[in-house]
Amino acid sequence: MILALETSCDDTCAAVVSADGRILSNQIASQGLLHARYGGVVPEIASRHHLELVDAITADALERAGAGLDEIETVAVTRGPGLIGALLVGLSSAKALAAARRLPLTPVDHLHGHVVASTLGGDPIEAPYMCLVASGGHTFLARVDDPAWYTVLGQTLDDAAGEAFDKGARLLGLGYPGGPAVDRLASEGNPTAFEFPRSAPRELDFSFSGLKTSLLYRLRDEPDADRADLAASFQRAIVDALVNRTRVALEREGLERLAIGGGVAANSELRAAVAELGARVWVPPIELCTDNAAMIAGAARFIDPLPYPDYLSLDAAARL
Repeated sequence: MILALETSCDDTCAAVVSADGRILSNQIASQGLLHARYGGVVPEIASRHHLELVDAITADALERAGAGLDEIETVAVTRGPGLIGALLVGLSSAKALAAARRLPLTPVDHLHGHVVASTLGGDPIEAPYMCLVASGGHTFLARVDDPAWYTVLGQTLDDAAGEAFDKGARLLGLGYPGGPAVDRLASEGNPTAFEFPRSAPRELDFSFSGLKTSLLYRLRDEPDADRADLAASFQRAIVDALVNRTRVALEREGLERLAIGGGVAANSELRAAVAELGARVWVPPIELCTDNAAMIAGAARFIDPLPYPDYLSLDAAARL
């Protein structure tokens, strides 16, 4: 069994996953309400709360999996990318747990976790496949020929899709996190009421900064515009950009399987739109779209772990 920790941003996560991809537990302690008052994640506050929560969430994951530490064979942990202080909490805790029992430790790229999230559970996706990852900090398309690695085909040149949702929500006077708030309001609006740009910088790359600016100008010029229609039109522009690039990537690479991951994969319109692409689509359950430790354990299944004591000098990395 693999015990995994994930603390790259503001969610303190621990999970226990079997070598064949069965999720035995996947516990998440969210700090969303705590950071909502600031309109975004405050790194220092996030780090301090990880310190308070990591032991309890780890114990909870083990209890729900019906396992003790003596039954754990490997410890996995997010090494990066993410908030450096937050990452250090998880990495230090994972190293301590592994070293105390002379267990191997597997450092995992957070984005690799999103790429292989759909390999978990009872109907795992099999390589080769295309993966669209869209989250608050990252948006990219990757080809996966082996779940141990992935090849980035295109990525955002500025804002990530999730960041665009958060900034759009702030402009519309909605709460944090912005993605779910925009999604809820958009369900009441007309997605064709307003025209927003679909930037196409290069074939498979993304750009969302101009979309955010367009919403800002629309609100300035039409302050009485219907907020639900604006939210629906804004969301449609983001989803169109994601789906159109994904369609091109599938056709260019000749792939028939698609996985989506990252927090934006929880968006209802995106989930509906990718189903129309003509490929077989794997959409993880909501708890595997947002930050979680099960996906970190999932990636660790395909990576050679570091033996004790080689990982004791391992450091976190804000960027990988």
